[in-house]
Formats: sequence, C-alpha cells, structure tokens
Amino acid sequence: MLDHYADAARTVTELVERIPPNAWDAPALGVWDLRSLVGHTSRAFVTVLTYLERPAAREDVPDAAGYYALLPSATGEGVDQDAVAQRGRDAGVALGDDPAAAFRDLADRAVAAARAADPDALIETIAGGLRVASYVPTRTVELVVHGHDIAAATGLAVAFDEATTAGVAALLARVGVRLGHGSAILGALTGRAPLPPGFSVV
Repeated sequence: MLDHYADAARTVTELVERIPPNAWDAPALGVWDLRSLVGHTSRAFVTVLTYLERPAAREDVPDAAGYYALLPSATGEGVDQDAVAQRGRDAGVALGDDPAAAFRDLADRAVAAARAADPDALIETIAGGLRVASYVPTRTVELVVHGHDIAAATGLAVAFDEATTAGVAALLARVGVRLGHGSAILGALTGRAPLPPGFSVV
C-alpha cells in the first residue's frame, strides 16, 4: 500500500519537475490550465496530511473500493463540477512561485506521514470513517491517473512502476464491479465489446 503511494508520489514529482517554466499557464484538462491540474494532483498529498489529523469514531467505509463507490460521481447524486474546478485552481495558486518545489515538499511530507501512521487507524474522510490502509490507495489512484493527465498535457513521458499500475488498475476494476459494471469491464478487457463512450468508475 505505502510502497505504491511512495512510488506514485516520486514518479509524479519527477514529472512535475520536468515541466518547462513557460508551460504552467497552458491548457491541460477540461477547464484547468497546467498549474490547476498539478494543484489538483497535489491534493493527493494535502488530503493525506489533513485526514491523518482527523480521527474517526467509527468505520463507515469498509475498503478503498467502497470509498469510491460512495462518492457522488458513483452514487448518481451529481458532482459540483464548478467546486471541483475551483479547488484545483486554488490548489494550483497555493503552490506559489515555485510550484515544482512546493509539490515535492508536499509529496515528501505526505509520504512520511503515511509511513508513520498506523495502517489500522480510523480517519475521517469525505466519505466517512475509513482506515488509513484503505484510504492511501485511493490517493495512489489519483496520482497515477493525473500523472498521466499531466504527461498528456505536456508531452512529457511518464512511467509508473508495474506493481503500482497493476494495483491502481485492480482497484478501479473492483470499483467497477462494486458499481455493477463487472460484465462490461470483462467484455472490454477480453475484446468482446467496447465500453460505452465516456465510461468511468470514478
């Protein structure tokens, strides 16, 4: 769990450090420029640092797949896209004049905090009480997915450790099965049928 998070953090940090100085205002993903996308990605560190300071009284979510299955995007309750976009912009601004250095500092602190935490400790998250060992893999997903987004936006290459990529793919597949998309996922993985346009499990 922690090894995958640490590998993803290191890989994305090294990618961010290769971003050319004149590229930060370039379009990146949806309404985000590159700074906002990197800022949003940095929340995979900020939330770890924040949530580890927020003990939960009970376990509301049994595992990482359950966390994603309870998010508004999965439950059909709808996502406030404007709020998500603004959080990304705000996080990008918070990276300051040297965003790559700020990103590295957050990564180093979050990985150290995750390593020091009790994996069985309960923390309060946006989805409710969850164990550290279940929450950290969700942040690995965010780092890997948005690491590829950053690479696509900049034209820079990125390569995550095979075990890290496999862990993320397996978790997302479990989320899909939890949401009732098991047959569609199996069909796509075995070449039987394509996934519907815009298909997502998060």
